[in-house]
Amino acid sequence: MIHKQQVKLLIALVILLSFSLVTVLSAQKLTQTVRGKIIDKDSRTSLPGANVVVLNTDPVLGASTDLNGEFRIEKVPVGRISLKITYIGYEDIMLSNILVTSGKEVVLDLNMQESLTSMDEIVIKADKDKSEIANEMALVSARGVTVEETKRYAGSLNDPARMVSGYAGVTGDASGNNFIVVRGNSPKGIQWRLEGIEIPNPNHFSDEGATGGPINALNSEMLANSEFYSGAFAPEYGNALSGVFDMRLRKGNNEEYEYSASIGILGTAATAEGPLAKNGRSSFLVNYRYSTLTLLSELGILDFDGIPKYQDLSFKVHLPTKSLGTFSIFGLGGKSNILTKEYDDEDEDKLLHQGDYQADMGVVGATQYLPLGSKTYLQNSVSFSKNGSGYLGHEPDSRQDLFMLDDAQLDKYSFKGASTLNHKFNARHNLQAGLIYTYHNFEFYSQYFDPVPNEYVINQNTKQDASHYQGFVSWKYRPWEDVTVVSGVHAQGTTLNNNTSIEPRASIRWQFHPRQALSAGWGIHGKMESLTNYYSIIEDGIGSTSTPNTELDFSKARHYVVGYENRLGANLFFKMEAYYQQLYNIPVEGNLNSSYSLLNQVEWFTDRRLVNEGTGENLGVELTLERYFSDSYFFMVTGSFYDSKYKGMDGVERDSRFNGNYAGNVLIGKEFELSTREGKKKVLGLNAKVSIMGARKFTPIDVQASMEQDKTVYLEDKAYSLKGDDVFLTNLSITYRIDRKKTSQELKLDVQNVTNNAARIEQYYNDVTNEVEYMDQLPLLPVLMYTIHF
Repeated sequence: MIHKQQVKLLIALVILLSFSLVTVLSAQKLTQTVRGKIIDKDSRTSLPGANVVVLNTDPVLGASTDLNGEFRIEKVPVGRISLKITYIGYEDIMLSNILVTSGKEVVLDLNMQESLTSMDEIVIKADKDKSEIANEMALVSARGVTVEETKRYAGSLNDPARMVSGYAGVTGDASGNNFIVVRGNSPKGIQWRLEGIEIPNPNHFSDEGATGGPINALNSEMLANSEFYSGAFAPEYGNALSGVFDMRLRKGNNEEYEYSASIGILGTAATAEGPLAKNGRSSFLVNYRYSTLTLLSELGILDFDGIPKYQDLSFKVHLPTKSLGTFSIFGLGGKSNILTKEYDDEDEDKLLHQGDYQADMGVVGATQYLPLGSKTYLQNSVSFSKNGSGYLGHEPDSRQDLFMLDDAQLDKYSFKGASTLNHKFNARHNLQAGLIYTYHNFEFYSQYFDPVPNEYVINQNTKQDASHYQGFVSWKYRPWEDVTVVSGVHAQGTTLNNNTSIEPRASIRWQFHPRQALSAGWGIHGKMESLTNYYSIIEDGIGSTSTPNTELDFSKARHYVVGYENRLGANLFFKMEAYYQQLYNIPVEGNLNSSYSLLNQVEWFTDRRLVNEGTGENLGVELTLERYFSDSYFFMVTGSFYDSKYKGMDGVERDSRFNGNYAGNVLIGKEFELSTREGKKKVLGLNAKVSIMGARKFTPIDVQASMEQDKTVYLEDKAYSLKGDDVFLTNLSITYRIDRKKTSQELKLDVQNVTNNAARIEQYYNDVTNEVEYMDQLPLLPVLMYTIHF
């Protein structure tokens, strides 16, 4: 049966390949418009009169910003360009290797840092680092995520979540589930944000126990440059323990209508953008994607079990006004389900188990940027989100009639409102303060069939709500040109049990040499656990039930980070960070002999009575050597060496589930210009990523007890004493791009796990065979995609 599926997938690949035969004739020189807006990094006010020059062009191309801080450079040759931006009283910006294609205008949003140096002093500064972020309050463990990286890195599948797994300190999930493990922490410690607002997990096929999913619902065509934080977060970020992924949607083109379409294994998608009104400044951007495998199945081309079905929609409307500031309305929604069937190895027609899993998420929101003079602005936002997941399991009886084995459904709803006030006193001082309010409502139902009394047992049936409120103050101080200090506090509380958390934070960066810098950061960080854990209905052993976990406090961690950076050359960058994280107040089972801790949780909820007596430690060092894309090639080498431990109520120090001890990546890519002539340009791109990750840990299974109780029983006194196989993973991608006068086409083949390595990464108890079996890493997977911009 597996062979038949592979043949059908091969046929589908051939069908998709035929879409690459699109051609458009032209015989003119290929050029494009490059334009954008430049603002002050702290106050976000426009900077009129800034000079923007395209380097290495003849004749020289350039422009100055107008009263709105906007610039426009026309007839820029297609290819990769570098820009230099200068403005009196501000630090220069050098942007290298911006990709200009014929099918889409390049629209840039840039910010400049005001200089403390007087005009008669000469200060030599290095070029702007492409990994720098726009958030002026983040000085450590922060990295800019560019759209081009998302598309270029082999194995990223145009997915920002997969792309960041190449960064030091970040490991992905070898099963393909897109979990983000940062510095040995649980993936559920990640906070996802969109347009500055916390959102539900934006992955298809996600569940409550983690923050991953095999396919991101947000198409890379929608993204602007975003930011990823791996520790010691700035004061504005709360309710996160391990990392923050702050994603931004780009604005649609407000001058020209532009379109793109793509078809590939992971989806068939269309994107449209353009002005909302003629000669106006407003714009729209919208993208819709539908599962290609589902489409082929509905057309009768594919016919096998387990086809993943999903679709997603995202949009952004940009609405500047004359007196009320700038409004943005945005949304993201995804829906997914998969029906899996397990058959007997000896009899392919004998069904053993059937599982129907579905998940959905959605968020719609609005933001307002309101200038209050030249030094102050107010940022307001509101959003409503919903995410849910459900599972329905069936098994055949002796007559092969299906009966329900288990049923679970979880739906969560959230309303959020936030307001941030920012005031720039001068070039040395900037103050930011904000309030965040969230109302949560959720419904959770779960039942299963218990064969011993031969009846269905409802173990969860809950409908509850709670409010979560946060506030922060952040102050940036630049005592000297080369020193920046950020200090502040984040506070949060909940009406669930009236618990509060006060979280002071501080960081410093010293640019002691034009190409070298030292940094350090410290902070306390707290996070609410999932509401399913707080409101979990638990039996006491004599038939009574209660919700004893509603009094749990915030889980907390102290983060310590020191870092060193060195710009070794014009395009070569080295970075090292060492960190120590002290986790405390962690919910663990209130049993003196128990090793259970929520730090290792991947389930939807817990059925144990918890207390805030657990601890944990993460410490490690991260190394990055990166050559930015120039002269048609790039490379990045990262290494992480870390140790992740925890203690349950029994006081025994153990490896955590996610303690892989080490991880390393080598990424490399090069572009080749195959032909450049009047009206046509062809470029071939080759990229590779080689990764190695230390094995994660798991707990031995008591097979005899599992057979007797007809469920998985673990030897918890030996928790996480076993390890899987170390993971070796090689990904390759080949990109073929054709630029013509009005179109840009791209055919991309991204191959996951080229060597088809099959490391054992997880174990489970099979109640049919009564044996412990293993889950292997994701096998070789070719993903083909064709995209056209016009």
